[in-house]
Amino acid sequence: MRDLLLAIWRYRYFIMSSVKNDLRARFIRSKLGAVWMIIHPLAQVLIFALILSEVLAAKLPGVNSKYAYALYLLGGTLGWALFTETVTKFGNLFIENGNLMRKMAFPRICLPLIAAGTTLVNNLLLLLAIFLVFAALGHFPDEQALWLPVLIAVTLMLAGSIGLLLGVLNVFMRDIGQIIPVVLQALFWMTPIVYSITILPESYRNAFKLNPLYPLITSYQNVLVFGTQPDWAGLGTLAVASLVLTVVALFAFRRASPEMVDVL
Repeated sequence: MRDLLLAIWRYRYFIMSSVKNDLRARFIRSKLGAVWMIIHPLAQVLIFALILSEVLAAKLPGVNSKYAYALYLLGGTLGWALFTETVTKFGNLFIENGNLMRKMAFPRICLPLIAAGTTLVNNLLLLLAIFLVFAALGHFPDEQALWLPVLIAVTLMLAGSIGLLLGVLNVFMRDIGQIIPVVLQALFWMTPIVYSITILPESYRNAFKLNPLYPLITSYQNVLVFGTQPDWAGLGTLAVASLVLTVVALFAFRRASPEMVDVL
């Protein structure tokens, strides 16, 4: 672990410049350039807010707004977007960078950190777009929104550990890459993002609460929409589990790292 941390510190400028280059490469021939980084998430949240709120204008307890459902949906989407983008990107990370790993000598741990950096920037832009839409809809999150950095950190740690483990396995078993989107799709509908868990029959609620993403997404909705504190009990358990999973993923990554280049 000490070697990994030292390698990260020595290559910190390489990591930061790679994140910057990755973001710049997307819009290098674009007229609007980096403005698209705001337009994309803004268009996404506007579609949710303006169209779905008219189609599904259901009221939510605790939110007195015509756009209550849209606010609820956007709050959950922020956490889900960070989780699913991180897992997906990490899952194919080593395969997509196989040539780079063969041609350049650098600590392999830099790759997941670069991917995490670009994902985090994207999510912060989505957060900015959501705040703009919230303001346009007359909903201003209160001081509970200050807990968002904690929620983002837990989300990134959970998704990064799962993604890193899947990314290593995907090098040796390519079926993993095909399974990831299927599992994420099932997980999306098992998480209360587009519906409230209160609409489910009582007998199903406890089963849905076993989903590890339940306390996380609920916490995003609490701080952004309902103005209440995160689900600390569930979040604390999830943070500890994520920490353990991170250690396991790093151990697996370190053990498999010498063989990955040969397989790729």
